[in-house]
Amino acid sequence: MANRSAARRPMHGAVVRTVCAALALLATLNIHGTARAEDGYELWLRYRPVEPAWLARYRPHATHIVVPDDSATLAVAGDELVRGLEGLLDRRLPKVAAVSGPGALVLGTPASSPLIARLGLDLDALGSEGYVLRSVRIDDHPAIAIAANEDSGVLYGVFHFLRLVQTRAPLEALAIADAPAVQHRMLNHWDNLDRTVERGYAGASIWDWHKLPDYLDPRYVDYARANASIGINGTVLTNVNANAVSLTPMYLKKAAALANVFRPYGIRVFLTARFSAPMEIGGLATADPLDPRVRRWWQAKVAEIYAHIPDFGGFLVKANSEGQPGPQDYGRSHAEGANMLAEALAAHGGLVIWRAFVYSHEEPDDRAKQAYSEFVPLDGEFLPNVMLQVKNGPIDFQPREPFHPLFGAMPRTPLMMEFQITKEYLGFATHLVYLAPLYEETLRADTRVAGKGSTVARVIDGSLHGYARTGMAGVANIGTDRNWSGSHFDQANWYAFGRLAWNPHLSSAEIASEWLRMTFSNDARFVAPARDMMMRSREAVVDYMTPLGLHHLMGRSHHYGPGPWVDGGPRADWTSVYYHRATEQGIGFDRTASGSNAVAQYAPEIAAQFGDRKQVPEKFLLWFHHVSWDYRTRSGRTLWDELVHRYTRGVETVKNMRLTWQGLGEFVDAERHAQVSAFLAIQEKEARWWRDACLAYFQTFSRRPFPPDYEPPRHSLEHYRSLEFPYAPGI
Repeated sequence: MANRSAARRPMHGAVVRTVCAALALLATLNIHGTARAEDGYELWLRYRPVEPAWLARYRPHATHIVVPDDSATLAVAGDELVRGLEGLLDRRLPKVAAVSGPGALVLGTPASSPLIARLGLDLDALGSEGYVLRSVRIDDHPAIAIAANEDSGVLYGVFHFLRLVQTRAPLEALAIADAPAVQHRMLNHWDNLDRTVERGYAGASIWDWHKLPDYLDPRYVDYARANASIGINGTVLTNVNANAVSLTPMYLKKAAALANVFRPYGIRVFLTARFSAPMEIGGLATADPLDPRVRRWWQAKVAEIYAHIPDFGGFLVKANSEGQPGPQDYGRSHAEGANMLAEALAAHGGLVIWRAFVYSHEEPDDRAKQAYSEFVPLDGEFLPNVMLQVKNGPIDFQPREPFHPLFGAMPRTPLMMEFQITKEYLGFATHLVYLAPLYEETLRADTRVAGKGSTVARVIDGSLHGYARTGMAGVANIGTDRNWSGSHFDQANWYAFGRLAWNPHLSSAEIASEWLRMTFSNDARFVAPARDMMMRSREAVVDYMTPLGLHHLMGRSHHYGPGPWVDGGPRADWTSVYYHRATEQGIGFDRTASGSNAVAQYAPEIAAQFGDRKQVPEKFLLWFHHVSWDYRTRSGRTLWDELVHRYTRGVETVKNMRLTWQGLGEFVDAERHAQVSAFLAIQEKEARWWRDACLAYFQTFSRRPFPPDYEPPRHSLEHYRSLEFPYAPGI
């Protein structure tokens, strides 16, 4: 990580020049009192002046900053504190070498700062990335210490302190100690070398490969700042549908240039490895992981990478899935393929992150079972520097899925979570869908593999099985759009992912409040209704897309809009009809013992619950059961009437979200308020489209009328089926 020895300062001058230019601009705007429109570029790092009452209370606690300047990471920590407090306190605090009166902010580690060493703070349990924020007295003057064992912890502590000021938290008697519960907190960029982004809805890739390594876009520094502010410490630059060219010398130099920018911010670079690279760029006749020539090729390639990037994190690998090459092409197991790469990386301290999103060429009885069936027999066969990256649910980032049965089922193999931050199945950039409740729902799910309280979060943080390595990955929604993520509220999902990767036990509602205060306004008249809107948004999209456990109903390939009628093609499990199985008798996928028996992959207590219609949570009813149209739901409605009700409720929720946002205009700058308003109008229109198209289609099977007071679809089923979108983004 970005400790003192690894983070000497070839980048310091460039970082300082960038920060000083930004500060000069801020100072000019403050002098002239300019009220400016905002475009979202600053994300949650908006350092706007605090209210006079708060400032009057806390100004004496910040008069100067004492920070060592002997590493790039400490330098950017000090610069960030100067930048943040200049904006928040509306004045510049000097950086000095020693405490000079009250109000000092003292930064450092015991090794870098004699002052920190003298304080004798208890840092033993905080590891390399934890920190303390502590009210102290130095030479009989009140001061605040931001201390850690390593420089990266100091940087995280600085961002925590600034977050306290941004959210107007009290600063008296600070006694905060915090450390990440998860070691590897990573973004996965599905970015291609031609700057297209698979499932990307925020413009082109931010990695300008053609101009690298000689031109470093200042945006790269701001990307690193944003990630460090929420504790993200790793980034996978390239798509899991990998291109072997990314491992050639020309592109390794480009990746190394990015690694140099990110290093002071505690961020390690990872790359995706195409399993067939020895053939495609190495000239070998095979990529068999047991072939000695192949093993030697990977060992040489890994040594070459580390020569360019000394702190290279390792490889993320997608193999034998969706046409990607892998060890099974040679009759080898996933463990044999992963271990070949792990052996090459082990000497350098690198990781292999092997994705568990796999399914074979043969059509399964139930695709939801495949990852479990392939990987559980391999538990314990992977080398210690291999981690399996598992999606939150067993299908593919649907609006709602039960937790993946692999969680809890592989006690001898470290599993890391894979969430999607980009909204592939959730309305892309234009639908306001706050994903933290989805993340939280998964993390708090109880696997029961070791009794009550065996939550997915405890699997991920390693406490359930004693994993030596832990991790969480998020598929990024970042692009060249000025607001980074395609819409302003999609920034919240990036923010929430980072906060939950640091601490999987946080509350999504608390994270929403925090983000709103930092991004828009601290006014309670804004925060409360906006938070309520965010917290309802994910349930709304489940309602108007896939209620009661329905899933995979989207249009083919681009995944844009409803397509419950999708059938045919090369694989049945790439269609919608495979999953909903609607007939005149009913709807839903039978995964009980009388069907695919996918419930058997869960712990017995959970399997019994999911397999019983009377016990299964109704939100998963049609995920696990094929149910008649006249089945009585817990509301007393028939299943058909309940579907109509929930699809309609989703549309009504979006209407209410629009009304809420319209009433918050006085708290938000006009530019951002207008874009969110426009996107909410699109969302309402498309929510109605989803509702009408799905209900028109399912009515052909149910043959039931719409219940009273519920409007039928506005168009015919033929109209909805005729719609085509050949240029939808993200493909």
